[in-house]
Amino acid sequence: MLSFLVWLLVLFLCWPLALLALVLWPVAWLLTLPFRLIGIGVEAVFELLRAIVLLPARILGSGPGR
Repeated sequence: MLSFLVWLLVLFLCWPLALLALVLWPVAWLLTLPFRLIGIGVEAVFELLRAIVLLPARILGSGPGR
C-alpha cells in the first residue's frame, strides 16, 4: 500500500515536469540552434585547414589514402 501511495505521489509531482519539458523542448532547441550552426562552421574551417596542411603529403603520395 505504501508503494502505491509513493507511486501516486511521483505521478502527481512528475507529470507537470513532463508537460513543462514537452513545452520547453522546442524553445531550448531554438535557443541552441545558433550555437550548433557556429559549431558546424568552425568544424568546416578546421577541416579546410587540415586539408590544406595535408595537401602536399597527399600530392607526394604518402597521404592517408595509401
